[in-house]
Parts: sequence; structure tokens; C-alpha cells
Amino acid sequence: MKISFLGAAQTVTGSKHLLEVNGHKLLLDCGLYQGRRKEAFKRNREFGFEPASLDAVILSHAHIDHSGNLPNLVKHGFTGPIYAQSATSHLAEIMLQDSGHIQESDVFYVNKRRAKQGKKLFEPLYTIEDAVLAAESFQEQSYEQPFEPIPGVIARYVEAGHILGSAAVVLDIEEKGRKFRFWFSGDIGRPTLPLLRDPVMPSDADYLLMECTYGDRPHTPIEDGFERLREIIVNTIDRGGKVIIPAFAVGRTQELVYCIHGFMDKGEIPNIPVYVDSPLAVNVTEVFRAHPECFSKDAIEMINSDKHRAALGFDALTYVRSVEESKALNLSKDPMIIISASGMMEAGRILHHIKHNVTDPKSTLLIVSWMAPHTLGRRFLDGLDSVKIYGEVFEPKIQVERIRGFSAHGGQDLLRDYALEVKGRVKDIFLVHGEKRGSDGLIEVLGAEGMSNIHFPEMGSSVEL
Repeated sequence: MKISFLGAAQTVTGSKHLLEVNGHKLLLDCGLYQGRRKEAFKRNREFGFEPASLDAVILSHAHIDHSGNLPNLVKHGFTGPIYAQSATSHLAEIMLQDSGHIQESDVFYVNKRRAKQGKKLFEPLYTIEDAVLAAESFQEQSYEQPFEPIPGVIARYVEAGHILGSAAVVLDIEEKGRKFRFWFSGDIGRPTLPLLRDPVMPSDADYLLMECTYGDRPHTPIEDGFERLREIIVNTIDRGGKVIIPAFAVGRTQELVYCIHGFMDKGEIPNIPVYVDSPLAVNVTEVFRAHPECFSKDAIEMINSDKHRAALGFDALTYVRSVEESKALNLSKDPMIIISASGMMEAGRILHHIKHNVTDPKSTLLIVSWMAPHTLGRRFLDGLDSVKIYGEVFEPKIQVERIRGFSAHGGQDLLRDYALEVKGRVKDIFLVHGEKRGSDGLIEVLGAEGMSNIHFPEMGSSVEL
């Protein structure tokens, strides 16, 4: 078997790994690379193989850095099945259409400027129509249900505990009389995350392809993150300000709603208006509600005991759909909580909320997610003297706070334990979906446990197994 590392290699986004087995090609994930726009423009148009030559895709979960280039793959000739866990299939369908809308809108804006300059116009990476077409190729699978994506490979999904429907991919392979197990972690979640079940640890793996995003450091306990969230909300409301939270539409938004619901039920924060202002997040929340089988035992118990009979709905909460409703939030000076997309503040309605509140020292910009280099979110974290939003320059006076405890990725301690589950059996471990500091940290702690043959493959490299 040959594996080629064509995305999320020595970087965090753009997951894409090509397996060649028994003369067939199987792709694990097909995500968008997110980073400097010029580099992203180039990387997302190059697959490293002919799409038409591919036999099947197995998708680990719906996040755009894992699923977001599927419409482009289909657009360029891929006609095979795209296997996905059932909740992942439902999430990805709406997320890819949203991504297609963003691709079209971004190119429309850029082309207006290029047309005035007499430059060649760009084509969008893909369109909403391409996304709809890609979704027609989804084949839904349940956790622990075996399926055969290509001859000689039996696959099954196990819970990854990262987002709704997220999964590790277990491949039992027979090739030229040789049998072995290849385990792809996808993104590894954390035990005791709000709403979700805990990740399943690997077993009997001969080869392990795993993420290393936080391989250099453990996370603070998630309970500390809950307490810090409560403190920031209370302090901001006491000042008379708004809490503005940029959050990814999938996973983080629902976790925040779940936590705030709990705070209000217990009387731990004032009963102020809470708005989820992201059409995508609203649609995603409907998918969450349709898949309670993916919820943790604690979440099920909360739903059963809550007066609203819902984890993601309560009296103070409003899901905002229309542009008019969104704009109206910025006309009010009253304290409120606004959760809006995009998570890294690169686009979407969150930019309007930041623009209207960035000079208000009473309000708080609360960052609860990892911010990629060169994004507006990273610049706020690093500190900036001025910010340009929609062509206007502002001097930020808003309070900027960060909570690390909400990460949906496992920290160094969990990643170490994940790999140690196959110590003595695994022949090689390949670290992806992380920067060098993540791989270095994880390699060091695993080395201290007597594990070797741990690799950090370069982008575009290949290995025969």
C-alpha cells in the first residue's frame, strides 16, 4: 500500500491523504486549505492526482478543512462514492452549499475590482450548484457498520468525539496475501466535551495516521473554560457591554449555547438576550437536534430533565436568520450575548458586529477557538493598534479575552494516550494536521514512553507500507 500526504501535512488545514491499495485509489478527506489567500488559491486548485482516477472518498467529519474541497473534486471529474457517517453527511451537505456561496461571493467581489483594473477575471473554486452535485455522491454509514470502499479494504467508523458525526476511520486491509489494520484518527476530540460522546481509542493498529494539533501542550480542564466563560459574561454585563463571540457554526456554537443554557438554568448569569447570528449555525443546530443518538449521556439527561426538553433552546435564546434581524442587534445598546460566524473573523456577520462594537470599552470580544496565522482573529490575539473592517479604520478599545479550554481537539496528554493504546503493535505513526511544534512535542513525549518510528511527513511526500 502507498500513502501520499497531499494536505494537512506540516500544517493544520486541508486534510487530504491518498491511499493506493490493490490497484485502486482511496482518498481520506478532501478539505480546503485555509491560510494566506494567494497560497490557499493555489493549493485548493491542485489535487496531486487526477480526480477521475479516484475510486472512493472516506470523509472523517464535516469541518470545511476536511470536507470543503469535495465539490471541486467532483467538478473536476470524480464520480465515485463519498462515504460519511450519517450526521456528517447531513452537516456536510449544508456546509458545502454555504462554502459554495462564499466562493461565489468572494470571487464576485474580487472580480469587480479586477474588471476596473482591466485584469483577467477569476472563476470561483466551485459554486453552490457544484456543492449540491457533490452531496448527491454521499453514502451514509452508521458507527461500527462495516463497508467496502474499494476491493480488499473493509472500513468502519468509530466515534472521534470532535464534532457531531466525527469519526476515526478503521481500515482492515488485505493486499497480496498480507492483512493489516490502518487507523486514521481524523480530528480527535476530548473526553467530557459538552453534548458529545467521548472518542474511541485505537486498537490493533499496524499503522496509525493521527492528528497532532496540540501535541506540544495539554489543555486546561474544560471545567476551567466553563468557569472563565461565566466570569467574562458576568463582568461584561456588569459594565453594560455586549459579549461578542466569533464561533464556528459547527460544534463550537452549539457547545456555547449548551453551556449558557446551563448557566441560566442555574442562575449563574443574568437572564439577558442571547443571539446566534449565523444562518449556517441555525441550520447546523437543526441537524444537531435531528441526531440525539450522537449526544453524550449527560446531554441526554439534561434534555430529559430540562423544562424546554431541549439542550439547544431556551427562553432567552434567539436564532437569527434574516439580515434585517442581524442589523437590528447593532442598534441596541443593551447588554447581550452575540454568537456569530465566521470563527476566525475572516468573513460573515461577525465582522459587522465587531465593526459596531470595536471602539466600545464596555464590550468584550471573546475568542474561544484556534486562530490560523494571518487571520483577523490571530491579529486580535497578537494585539493590534488599528483594524480595517470593510474599508474603515478603527482604533480597537473593545476588551479582548481568550478562553483556551473550549478546544474540541485533544491536548498532548490525550494524544499521548491515544498513541500508547497501540504501543507494541503499531509499526509506524504518521503525524498530520499540526504544525512542527505540535509534532515535536508529541514525538518527545512518545519517545519518553519508548515509542519510535514516528514521522512528520512533508506535503506531497509518499510512503510505501
